[in-house]
Amino acid sequence: MFHRKDFKNIIKRSHKRCMEEYKVTKDRVFPTKMVKGKDFIKLCEENSQIIKAATPYMKILYDFLKGSGFFLDLTDKEGIILSVIGDEDVIEIAKAMGMMEGTDMSEKSTGTNAIGTALYEDCPIQLVEKEHFITAYHIWTCSGATIHDDKGNVIGCINLTGRYQLAHPHTLGLVVAAVKSIENHMKKEQSQNELFEAYQYLDTIVNSIETGILTVNIDGEVISVNKEACTMLDLIEENIIHKNIKRILENWDNIYEEVIRGKGYENKEVSFFIKDKKRFNLSVYAIRDKDDSITGMTLVIKDIQKVYNMVNKYTGMSAKYTFSDIIGECEAIKKLKYYAKSIADSPSTVLIQGESGTGKELIAQAIHNNSDRKDFGFVAINCGAIPKNLIESELFGYEEGAFTGARKGGHPGKFELANHGTIFLDEIGEMPLDMQVSLLRVLQEGYVARIGGNKYIPVDVRIIVATNKNLKEEIEKGTFREDLYYRLSVIPIFVPPLRERVGDIPILIDHFLKIKALKLNKPVPTIHTSLYYKLLNHYWPGNIRELENCMENIVNMDGNIYYDFSQKNVNVIESHEREFHYKMCSLEDWEKIAITKCIEGCLGNLSNAAKVLGINRTTLYNKIEKYNISKFKI
Repeated sequence: MFHRKDFKNIIKRSHKRCMEEYKVTKDRVFPTKMVKGKDFIKLCEENSQIIKAATPYMKILYDFLKGSGFFLDLTDKEGIILSVIGDEDVIEIAKAMGMMEGTDMSEKSTGTNAIGTALYEDCPIQLVEKEHFITAYHIWTCSGATIHDDKGNVIGCINLTGRYQLAHPHTLGLVVAAVKSIENHMKKEQSQNELFEAYQYLDTIVNSIETGILTVNIDGEVISVNKEACTMLDLIEENIIHKNIKRILENWDNIYEEVIRGKGYENKEVSFFIKDKKRFNLSVYAIRDKDDSITGMTLVIKDIQKVYNMVNKYTGMSAKYTFSDIIGECEAIKKLKYYAKSIADSPSTVLIQGESGTGKELIAQAIHNNSDRKDFGFVAINCGAIPKNLIESELFGYEEGAFTGARKGGHPGKFELANHGTIFLDEIGEMPLDMQVSLLRVLQEGYVARIGGNKYIPVDVRIIVATNKNLKEEIEKGTFREDLYYRLSVIPIFVPPLRERVGDIPILIDHFLKIKALKLNKPVPTIHTSLYYKLLNHYWPGNIRELENCMENIVNMDGNIYYDFSQKNVNVIESHEREFHYKMCSLEDWEKIAITKCIEGCLGNLSNAAKVLGINRTTLYNKIEKYNISKFKI
């Protein structure tokens, strides 16, 4: 209950403000400020939330007071009247004094009054007769109380006004009760809005992720399903909601039991009853109430192919090289690149033959990246590097419990990981005979069976194999199956050794010098002429791999080298005959070649080139002019 004595000090302070600070005169009749037209419409829009919340409670309060000579005002936090409801005769008197929608009822505009003073003091207040500062308002009794948001900020005011003869403490109590109801309503609305917003956020997130999500109740009835699950399982949402999950998921009873017993069910491969009976990765999690009782379950479904693609991406099972990474301008390399590009989209098997170090995997990766399978995995496996007892599980995978030490949940093989992509089998000549039979079956039938499993898993894989062996000789020896050879050699590609790539060695030297200098964060070194000739004339039994390592050695040694150029176990006669034919030119031609190569090796720095050649800069300029050497940087 509120008492008159509680308001005396508040009223006294307000009167003082009106006289000293606001300069309000007692004979003022009309408020000094009115908000009209578009400005009032805008003000109502800005306060639409409080108007919407307060209006029903104002009507309830007025229904209680109807005919008793009262009217109610709702104002914004500045004291501007937003709406009025009450007895018409009293409202007309108030309008005659300027108290209407849009009126500024702050103390500065209207002196001491329940609205302005309640807003200033932020407390409920009741004024009667002469407690109003302006004489014209002495005919009223006013009861006002401020409205707060959920953070305690003042956002408006409710005021109940009537003739002063009707003053009663209970009228202020009615206003305060109405304000509390409005504040509670707004808090409830806020909570509902926050819940709805949270739901919208959650719904947007669930429907935007590339993972299928279903929820079921304890009876297995589908409660919700996101868009990705509908797409993955070829479902229409309306056709699966409130239906039992058993209709689309085999083995649900066993899955349910595992989750109920607390064993967990994560990242298991399952089949759904859909058109193609596809396999998916499934995890199931229990939904619990506040008492920790299971009330339902969430099913998280991933497309197994996307899982494999992710595995390939983050385990290096992808192709990074393209045909632009195959360096060389000789005719043999040009023909090889043209031929490999032309067959890149073919699903036929490719057999790449060539000596060690010639770049067979680089060519395989380039074929993959130039094909329509480039967005899927490129899985490489070295058949000679895997123990014979493990190669079957590596290629075809295994089921849980297939053998001692088998991973829980099983493990997919390289063929499954490469599905829709390319599998590269290097050193195919090292594959055991029994595994050659299994590989031949995959080539013929297009499916694999995991070790310990009884399901046939279809795979769509482009197979590229490589070897440095003569497979026909291996067939003669009985170490390679002839039928497999013909299956693999549908598209044969021969990679020439470096010694046969006339003109490519200087290009590759320059290329690897720059690459290794960048890798080692060192400048490109200057190579002495004598060393350069050794590089050009070396037999390179290790081919490009040997040349690349040699260039890294030179960069590390700042242009020098700690490298053995002796030739072992090579056909020296054949090599010398080839070199003799290559070197048939005059001394002047050799001098031009030496100067040109030296300038290129020194990156156009003529001072360095002159030092390497053992001549002064003027002599070098004269010889450049003599031989018309124009492609250099000064």
